[in-house]
Amino acid sequence: MSKGIISIIHGSGGFETLDIVEKLVVRKVPPLLRKALNGIGLDMLDDGSSIVLDNSHVVVSTDNFTVKPLFFPGGDIGHLAASGVLNDLVMMGADPVAFMDGIIVEEGFPIDDLEKIVSSMIKVLRENNVALIGGDFKVMPKNSLDGIIISGTGIGIAEKPIVDRISPGDKIIVTNNIAEHGATILAAQLGMLGENVSLRSDSRPLVKTVLPIIKKYADYVDAARDPTRGGLSVILNEWVRSTPYTIMIDKRNIPIRDEVREFLDALGIDPLGVASEGVAVLAVKQEVAEEVVEMLRRNGEENAKIIGEVIQPEDKILEGRVVAITEVGGKTIVQPNPLNLPRIC
Repeated sequence: MSKGIISIIHGSGGFETLDIVEKLVVRKVPPLLRKALNGIGLDMLDDGSSIVLDNSHVVVSTDNFTVKPLFFPGGDIGHLAASGVLNDLVMMGADPVAFMDGIIVEEGFPIDDLEKIVSSMIKVLRENNVALIGGDFKVMPKNSLDGIIISGTGIGIAEKPIVDRISPGDKIIVTNNIAEHGATILAAQLGMLGENVSLRSDSRPLVKTVLPIIKKYADYVDAARDPTRGGLSVILNEWVRSTPYTIMIDKRNIPIRDEVREFLDALGIDPLGVASEGVAVLAVKQEVAEEVVEMLRRNGEENAKIIGEVIQPEDKILEGRVVAITEVGGKTIVQPNPLNLPRIC
Protein backbone atom coordinates (compact mmCIF):
# COMPACT_ATOMS: atom_id res chain seq x y z
CA MET A 1 0.00 0.00 0.00
CA SER A 2 1.43 3.36 -1.01
CA LYS A 3 2.27 5.83 1.72
CA GLY A 4 0.81 9.32 1.74
CA ILE A 5 -2.24 8.61 -0.44
CA ILE A 6 -5.65 7.02 -0.02
CA SER A 7 -5.96 3.51 -1.44
CA ILE A 8 -9.19 1.68 -2.29
CA ILE A 9 -8.45 -0.69 0.61
CA HIS A 10 -8.99 2.21 3.02
CA GLY A 11 -12.70 2.01 2.16
CA SER A 12 -13.02 -1.76 2.51
CA GLY A 13 -14.43 -1.64 6.04
CA GLY A 14 -11.49 -3.66 7.40
CA PHE A 15 -8.70 -2.73 9.77
CA GLU A 16 -7.31 -0.29 7.20
CA THR A 17 -10.53 1.71 7.49
CA LEU A 18 -10.38 1.63 11.27
CA ASP A 19 -6.74 2.64 11.18
CA ILE A 20 -7.29 5.71 9.03
CA VAL A 21 -10.32 6.79 11.08
CA GLU A 22 -8.26 6.41 14.25
CA LYS A 23 -5.29 8.38 12.87
CA LEU A 24 -7.10 11.15 11.00
CA VAL A 25 -10.13 11.67 13.25
CA VAL A 26 -10.22 10.03 16.67
CA ARG A 27 -6.72 11.00 17.78
CA LYS A 28 -7.34 14.64 16.84
CA VAL A 29 -10.44 14.92 19.03
CA PRO A 30 -9.80 15.56 22.74
CA PRO A 31 -11.21 12.73 24.93
CA LEU A 32 -13.72 15.09 26.55
CA LEU A 33 -15.22 15.88 23.14
CA ARG A 34 -15.58 12.31 21.90
CA LYS A 35 -19.12 11.99 23.24
CA ALA A 36 -21.97 14.25 24.33
CA LEU A 37 -24.38 14.22 27.26
CA ASN A 38 -23.05 10.91 28.67
CA GLY A 39 -23.90 9.05 25.50
CA ILE A 40 -21.90 6.84 23.14
CA GLY A 41 -19.39 8.46 20.80
CA LEU A 42 -15.96 8.14 19.21
CA ASP A 43 -14.73 6.20 22.22
CA MET A 44 -16.72 3.18 21.01
CA LEU A 45 -16.73 3.39 17.14
CA ASP A 46 -19.89 1.29 16.96
CA ASP A 47 -22.69 1.29 14.35
CA GLY A 48 -24.04 4.49 15.85
CA SER A 49 -23.63 7.07 18.58
CA SER A 50 -26.02 8.53 21.11
CA ILE A 51 -26.83 11.35 23.45
CA VAL A 52 -28.86 10.89 26.62
CA LEU A 53 -32.09 12.86 26.99
CA ASP A 54 -34.68 12.19 29.71
CA ASN A 55 -33.06 8.84 30.59
CA SER A 56 -33.32 7.57 27.00
CA HIS A 57 -30.61 7.37 24.38
CA VAL A 58 -31.20 9.27 21.16
CA VAL A 59 -29.19 7.10 18.80
CA VAL A 60 -27.77 8.63 15.63
CA SER A 61 -26.15 6.76 12.73
CA THR A 62 -24.85 8.07 9.43
CA ASP A 63 -23.57 6.31 6.32
CA ASN A 64 -22.66 6.97 2.67
CA PHE A 65 -23.65 4.77 -0.26
CA THR A 66 -21.81 4.51 -3.57
CA VAL A 67 -22.79 1.10 -4.97
CA LYS A 68 -22.17 0.25 -8.61
CA PRO A 69 -24.29 -0.74 -10.46
CA LEU A 70 -26.97 1.53 -9.04
CA PHE A 71 -29.68 -1.05 -9.83
CA PHE A 72 -28.98 -4.69 -9.05
CA PRO A 73 -30.96 -7.90 -8.42
CA GLY A 74 -32.62 -7.41 -5.05
CA GLY A 75 -32.53 -3.64 -4.84
CA ASP A 76 -30.94 -0.34 -5.81
CA ILE A 77 -28.88 2.38 -4.14
CA GLY A 78 -31.99 4.00 -2.61
CA HIS A 79 -33.24 0.77 -1.08
CA LEU A 80 -29.71 0.03 0.14
CA ALA A 81 -29.25 3.46 1.74
CA ALA A 82 -32.48 3.36 3.72
CA SER A 83 -32.06 -0.28 4.77
CA GLY A 84 -28.42 0.16 5.73
CA VAL A 85 -29.01 3.16 7.98
CA LEU A 86 -32.03 1.57 9.67
CA ASN A 87 -30.03 -1.60 10.29
CA ASP A 88 -27.25 0.36 11.98
CA LEU A 89 -29.86 1.72 14.39
CA VAL A 90 -31.24 -1.79 14.91
CA MET A 91 -27.76 -3.07 15.81
CA MET A 92 -27.67 -0.43 18.55
CA GLY A 93 -31.00 -1.68 19.90
CA ALA A 94 -32.79 1.51 18.83
CA ASP A 95 -36.27 1.97 17.38
CA PRO A 96 -35.77 3.98 14.15
CA VAL A 97 -37.96 7.08 14.13
CA ALA A 98 -36.50 9.50 11.58
CA PHE A 99 -34.22 9.66 8.54
CA MET A 100 -32.44 12.43 6.65
CA ASP A 101 -30.84 12.04 3.23
CA GLY A 102 -28.11 13.78 1.28
CA ILE A 103 -28.15 13.20 -2.47
CA ILE A 104 -25.42 14.30 -4.87
CA VAL A 105 -25.91 13.57 -8.57
CA GLU A 106 -23.84 14.19 -11.65
CA GLU A 107 -25.05 16.62 -14.27
CA GLY A 108 -26.84 14.60 -16.95
CA PHE A 109 -28.11 11.92 -14.56
CA PRO A 110 -31.47 10.55 -15.81
CA ILE A 111 -34.39 11.99 -13.85
CA ASP A 112 -36.34 8.75 -14.30
CA ASP A 113 -33.53 6.82 -12.57
CA LEU A 114 -33.38 9.38 -9.77
CA GLU A 115 -37.14 9.10 -9.25
CA LYS A 116 -36.90 5.30 -9.03
CA ILE A 117 -34.07 5.52 -6.50
CA VAL A 118 -35.81 8.08 -4.29
CA SER A 119 -39.10 6.16 -4.46
CA SER A 120 -37.31 2.98 -3.44
CA MET A 121 -35.73 4.72 -0.45
CA ILE A 122 -39.04 6.22 0.65
CA LYS A 123 -40.78 2.85 0.29
CA VAL A 124 -38.38 1.29 2.83
CA LEU A 125 -38.97 4.16 5.26
CA ARG A 126 -42.75 4.02 4.83
CA GLU A 127 -42.90 0.26 5.39
CA ASN A 128 -41.00 0.67 8.65
CA ASN A 129 -42.91 3.75 9.85
CA VAL A 130 -39.81 5.98 9.76
CA ALA A 131 -40.27 9.68 8.99
CA LEU A 132 -38.19 11.41 6.32
CA ILE A 133 -37.65 14.73 8.07
CA GLY A 134 -35.23 16.53 5.75
CA GLY A 135 -32.14 16.32 3.62
CA ASP A 136 -30.00 17.98 0.97
CA PHE A 137 -29.68 17.78 -2.82
CA LYS A 138 -26.75 18.89 -4.95
CA VAL A 139 -25.57 18.51 -8.55
CA MET A 140 -21.93 18.18 -9.59
CA PRO A 141 -20.60 19.05 -13.06
CA LYS A 142 -20.55 16.23 -15.63
CA ASN A 143 -17.64 13.80 -15.26
CA SER A 144 -16.82 15.02 -11.75
CA LEU A 145 -18.90 12.30 -10.08
CA ASP A 146 -19.73 8.73 -11.07
CA GLY A 147 -23.53 8.97 -11.19
CA ILE A 148 -24.90 9.43 -7.68
CA ILE A 149 -23.89 9.28 -4.03
CA ILE A 150 -26.44 9.04 -1.23
CA SER A 151 -25.75 9.72 2.43
CA GLY A 152 -28.25 8.82 5.11
CA THR A 153 -28.59 9.78 8.75
CA GLY A 154 -30.93 7.82 10.98
CA ILE A 155 -32.30 8.73 14.39
CA GLY A 156 -33.62 6.17 16.85
CA ILE A 157 -34.59 5.80 20.49
CA ALA A 158 -33.16 3.17 22.82
CA GLU A 159 -33.67 2.61 26.53
CA LYS A 160 -30.51 0.52 26.68
CA PRO A 161 -28.22 0.74 23.64
CA ILE A 162 -26.19 -2.33 22.69
CA VAL A 163 -22.48 -1.62 23.16
CA ASP A 164 -20.15 -4.27 21.74
CA ARG A 165 -18.36 -5.99 24.63
CA ILE A 166 -18.06 -9.77 24.24
CA SER A 167 -17.63 -12.11 27.21
CA PRO A 168 -16.45 -15.72 27.58
CA GLY A 169 -19.31 -18.14 26.99
CA ASP A 170 -21.13 -15.88 24.55
CA LYS A 171 -22.61 -17.73 21.61
CA ILE A 172 -22.18 -16.19 18.15
CA ILE A 173 -25.42 -16.15 16.15
CA VAL A 174 -25.83 -15.34 12.46
CA THR A 175 -29.40 -14.51 11.48
CA ASN A 176 -29.38 -15.42 7.79
CA ASN A 177 -27.35 -16.58 4.80
CA ILE A 178 -24.14 -14.60 4.42
CA ALA A 179 -22.36 -13.01 1.41
CA GLU A 180 -25.48 -12.52 -0.74
CA HIS A 181 -25.00 -8.81 -1.43
CA GLY A 182 -21.26 -8.84 -2.09
CA ALA A 183 -21.51 -11.85 -4.39
CA THR A 184 -24.30 -10.20 -6.39
CA ILE A 185 -22.47 -6.89 -6.81
CA LEU A 186 -19.26 -8.70 -7.74
CA ALA A 187 -21.10 -10.74 -10.39
CA ALA A 188 -22.69 -7.58 -11.76
CA GLN A 189 -19.35 -5.76 -11.97
CA LEU A 190 -17.75 -8.76 -13.70
CA GLY A 191 -20.65 -9.14 -16.15
CA MET A 192 -21.46 -12.59 -14.75
CA LEU A 193 -25.08 -12.17 -13.63
CA GLY A 194 -26.34 -13.90 -16.76
CA GLU A 195 -24.63 -17.15 -15.79
CA ASN A 196 -25.44 -16.76 -12.08
CA VAL A 197 -29.14 -15.91 -12.24
CA SER A 198 -29.87 -17.03 -8.67
CA LEU A 199 -27.63 -14.33 -7.17
CA ARG A 200 -29.64 -11.62 -5.45
CA SER A 201 -28.72 -8.96 -2.91
CA ASP A 202 -30.14 -9.46 0.56
CA SER A 203 -30.60 -5.71 1.05
CA ARG A 204 -33.46 -5.35 3.53
CA PRO A 205 -34.24 -3.68 6.86
CA LEU A 206 -34.13 -5.81 10.01
CA VAL A 207 -36.49 -3.58 11.99
CA LYS A 208 -39.36 -6.07 12.14
CA THR A 209 -37.48 -9.36 12.42
CA VAL A 210 -34.33 -8.73 14.48
CA LEU A 211 -34.97 -5.57 16.52
CA PRO A 212 -37.74 -7.10 18.68
CA ILE A 213 -35.37 -9.89 19.73
CA ILE A 214 -32.49 -7.51 20.48
CA LYS A 215 -34.79 -5.40 22.63
CA LYS A 216 -36.35 -8.39 24.42
CA TYR A 217 -32.93 -9.85 25.27
CA ALA A 218 -31.05 -6.57 25.70
CA ASP A 219 -29.58 -7.72 29.02
CA TYR A 220 -28.16 -10.81 27.30
CA VAL A 221 -26.90 -9.36 24.00
CA ASP A 222 -23.23 -8.45 24.44
CA ALA A 223 -22.66 -7.34 20.84
CA ALA A 224 -24.63 -6.82 17.63
CA ARG A 225 -23.45 -5.82 14.20
CA ASP A 226 -24.45 -6.18 10.56
CA PRO A 227 -21.61 -7.60 8.42
CA THR A 228 -21.64 -5.14 5.53
CA ARG A 229 -18.23 -4.00 4.21
CA GLY A 230 -15.67 -6.50 5.42
CA GLY A 231 -18.18 -9.27 6.00
CA LEU A 232 -18.30 -11.66 8.94
CA SER A 233 -14.53 -11.96 9.32
CA VAL A 234 -14.02 -8.26 10.03
CA ILE A 235 -16.86 -8.07 12.55
CA LEU A 236 -15.58 -11.01 14.59
CA ASN A 237 -12.01 -9.75 14.50
CA GLU A 238 -13.12 -6.29 15.62
CA TRP A 239 -14.97 -7.79 18.56
CA VAL A 240 -12.14 -9.99 19.77
CA ARG A 241 -9.05 -7.90 19.17
CA SER A 242 -7.70 -6.12 22.25
CA THR A 243 -9.33 -8.82 24.43
CA PRO A 244 -7.79 -11.91 26.08
CA TYR A 245 -10.43 -14.11 24.40
CA THR A 246 -10.77 -16.21 21.26
CA ILE A 247 -13.83 -16.45 19.05
CA MET A 248 -14.16 -20.03 17.86
CA ILE A 249 -16.49 -20.59 14.90
CA ASP A 250 -17.47 -23.67 12.92
CA LYS A 251 -17.58 -23.05 9.18
CA ARG A 252 -19.89 -26.02 8.78
CA ASN A 253 -22.59 -24.14 10.72
CA ILE A 254 -22.38 -20.83 8.87
CA PRO A 255 -25.52 -20.37 6.74
CA ILE A 256 -24.69 -19.76 3.08
CA ARG A 257 -26.53 -20.76 -0.07
CA ASP A 258 -24.81 -23.33 -2.28
CA GLU A 259 -25.05 -21.05 -5.31
CA VAL A 260 -23.28 -18.22 -3.48
CA ARG A 261 -20.58 -20.53 -2.12
CA GLU A 262 -19.96 -22.08 -5.55
CA PHE A 263 -19.73 -18.68 -7.27
CA LEU A 264 -17.22 -17.36 -4.71
CA ASP A 265 -15.25 -20.61 -4.59
CA ALA A 266 -14.82 -20.46 -8.36
CA LEU A 267 -13.19 -17.05 -7.93
CA GLY A 268 -11.09 -18.12 -4.94
CA ILE A 269 -12.91 -15.77 -2.56
CA ASP A 270 -13.62 -16.57 1.10
CA PRO A 271 -17.32 -15.91 1.83
CA LEU A 272 -16.41 -14.75 5.35
CA GLY A 273 -14.98 -11.55 3.87
CA VAL A 274 -17.96 -10.78 1.61
CA ALA A 275 -20.64 -8.23 2.46
CA SER A 276 -24.20 -8.95 3.57
CA GLU A 277 -26.89 -6.26 3.76
CA GLY A 278 -29.73 -8.11 5.47
CA VAL A 279 -27.93 -10.08 8.18
CA ALA A 280 -27.17 -9.52 11.85
CA VAL A 281 -24.38 -11.08 13.89
CA LEU A 282 -25.09 -11.33 17.62
CA ALA A 283 -22.98 -12.30 20.62
CA VAL A 284 -25.49 -13.61 23.15
CA LYS A 285 -25.20 -15.04 26.66
CA GLN A 286 -25.10 -18.83 26.55
CA GLU A 287 -28.18 -19.35 28.71
CA VAL A 288 -30.53 -17.70 26.18
CA ALA A 289 -28.77 -18.45 22.89
CA GLU A 290 -30.99 -21.34 21.78
CA GLU A 291 -34.09 -19.39 22.77
CA VAL A 292 -32.90 -16.39 20.76
CA VAL A 293 -32.34 -18.56 17.68
CA GLU A 294 -35.81 -20.06 17.96
CA MET A 295 -37.40 -16.65 18.36
CA LEU A 296 -35.47 -15.31 15.35
CA ARG A 297 -36.73 -18.21 13.26
CA ARG A 298 -40.32 -17.64 14.36
CA ASN A 299 -39.89 -13.99 13.48
CA GLY A 300 -38.88 -14.76 9.90
CA GLU A 301 -35.13 -15.33 10.16
CA GLU A 302 -35.49 -18.99 9.20
CA ASN A 303 -31.76 -19.56 8.65
CA ALA A 304 -30.61 -18.23 12.04
CA LYS A 305 -27.89 -20.43 13.55
CA ILE A 306 -25.32 -20.54 16.31
CA ILE A 307 -21.96 -20.61 14.53
CA GLY A 308 -19.50 -20.37 17.43
CA GLU A 309 -18.63 -19.04 20.85
CA VAL A 310 -16.29 -16.81 22.80
CA ILE A 311 -13.74 -18.77 24.82
CA GLN A 312 -10.81 -18.16 27.14
CA PRO A 313 -7.96 -19.84 25.24
CA GLU A 314 -5.37 -21.99 26.96
CA ASP A 315 -2.70 -20.82 24.50
CA LYS A 316 -1.96 -17.09 24.82
CA ILE A 317 -1.03 -16.93 21.15
CA LEU A 318 -4.74 -17.33 20.36
CA GLU A 319 -5.81 -14.36 22.46
CA GLY A 320 -7.52 -11.72 20.34
CA ARG A 321 -7.95 -14.15 17.46
CA VAL A 322 -10.78 -15.71 15.48
CA VAL A 323 -10.31 -19.45 14.92
CA ALA A 324 -12.44 -21.48 12.52
CA ILE A 325 -13.10 -25.19 12.41
CA THR A 326 -12.95 -25.97 8.70
CA GLU A 327 -15.29 -28.08 6.60
CA VAL A 328 -12.91 -31.05 7.00
CA GLY A 329 -12.52 -30.62 10.77
CA GLY A 330 -9.19 -28.79 10.89
CA LYS A 331 -8.58 -25.38 12.45
CA THR A 332 -7.42 -22.14 10.87
CA ILE A 333 -6.98 -18.50 11.88
CA VAL A 334 -9.59 -16.21 10.33
CA GLN A 335 -7.91 -13.02 9.20
CA PRO A 336 -9.86 -9.78 8.62
CA ASN A 337 -9.44 -9.87 4.84
CA PRO A 338 -12.46 -8.16 3.26
CA LEU A 339 -13.27 -8.52 -0.40
CA ASN A 340 -11.53 -5.44 -1.77
CA LEU A 341 -14.33 -4.45 -4.12
CA PRO A 342 -14.95 -0.77 -4.87
CA ARG A 343 -18.46 0.73 -4.98
CA ILE A 344 -20.13 -2.13 -3.12
CA CYS A 345 -22.39 -0.26 -0.70
